[in-house]
Amino acid sequence: MTSSDTTASDQFPVRVFGGPTALFEYGGLRFLTDPTFDAPHDYPSEGPLLIKTAPSSGSPADLGRIDVVLLSHDEHADNLDDSGRALLADVPLTLTTPGGGRRLGERAKGLHDWESIELDRPKGGTITVTGVPAIHGPGAREEVEPVTGQVVGFVLTGEGLPTVYVSGDNASLDVVEEIAARYAPVDTAIVFAGAPRFPALFDGACIVLDSAQAATAATILDARRVVPVHYDSWAHFTEGRDQLMAAFTAAALADRLDFGHQD
Repeated sequence: MTSSDTTASDQFPVRVFGGPTALFEYGGLRFLTDPTFDAPHDYPSEGPLLIKTAPSSGSPADLGRIDVVLLSHDEHADNLDDSGRALLADVPLTLTTPGGGRRLGERAKGLHDWESIELDRPKGGTITVTGVPAIHGPGAREEVEPVTGQVVGFVLTGEGLPTVYVSGDNASLDVVEEIAARYAPVDTAIVFAGAPRFPALFDGACIVLDSAQAATAATILDARRVVPVHYDSWAHFTEGRDQLMAAFTAAALADRLDFGHQD
């Protein structure tokens, strides 16, 4: 089967846990995105208060073996909470931002934009994971990063494997255009959405894609399947599943939307 013949119904499964956390097996390795498994509570910080409003649909004990964590950034609790941080100690490799790679210790590696790492597959061959740009707010990176920090996305490729994009906390469609120029069509896009906003940041503008932008990103990427994450379980997410469904329906992309499974 070629990638052009692939549909959402016959893609590899993605298990979603709420917030930005998803688990999938790819090329024989098991990948986990932005681990957040704490019970609902408040997270005071130097910036806005973060409030987790719903529990995850599973716990670290439910995960089984994890080979690689794909961590968009380590500085915000809605992407790496206390239980997620503890989990990293048992994972052989965490890929994240260059700054996160320095902060998280010897099992973490930071990836600069377009920097790649080769991972050995259990039955031979390799997977290439490439760090790709992400901007955690509206505007130019040099204006956004001093406020919300550095973020990275990921593209996974390998011989005979589908192309997978994990957006991380990205709010820029210009960045999506850059990624599409190198990798489109994308077979599976795990897109962080939810239209998170804080009145004190960027005049209340979205700091990650809203639902309509997520649908636009799917079009830009020519994505065969979009698995949305990062749209529930936190108070600052302002758009959820209903808005995502409406936006993808309006863009005639509802058949590409896959909300994953939770068991």
